[in-house]
Amino acid sequence: MPHIDLANDVPGIRSLALFRPDTGKELYRLAQVLLRDDSPLSQADRELIATFVSSKNECAFCTQSHAAAAKYLYHNDASLVDLVLADYQNAPISDKLKSLLTIAEKVQKDARLVSNEDIANARSHGANDRDIHDTVLISATFCMFNRYVDGLATLTPTDAQTYKDMGVRMGELGYNPPSNNG
Repeated sequence: MPHIDLANDVPGIRSLALFRPDTGKELYRLAQVLLRDDSPLSQADRELIATFVSSKNECAFCTQSHAAAAKYLYHNDASLVDLVLADYQNAPISDKLKSLLTIAEKVQKDARLVSNEDIANARSHGANDRDIHDTVLISATFCMFNRYVDGLATLTPTDAQTYKDMGVRMGELGYNPPSNNG
């Protein structure tokens, strides 16, 4: 049960955007910029970073919803998401993405842990300044989103189909704040 009266049965951050449309609009705008707008990283890879950080933060809602979006965007390579969450260092992803996930994990734990060596390693695998910047910003933002969703104990569905539907919506439409119609 949510810690505040959200007056809706909408899950996760969507319920919070309905509660505070003024802040919700800006949070959704940020998610759209980070996960859908122009970046050298694919939309699927950016969703994977969001999923990975959410998983490390043990935020069930964000992990499952963004995993569903990443799976939708990876199409035939959807199984990569589960492999990365199980053991990203041995998952069949590029060394560049592995090095970026190492940075993301350090941002999630304590951003001050990101070292010059981590950045050099990412660069040695082809990461540029924008890749590194976007990885750090996505990671930091999802730490905030995870804490926001869990700190107010928002509704977290348990039905896998609900998340699959969310993944399709996010994959096709991006991030648009909900209206009072849901």
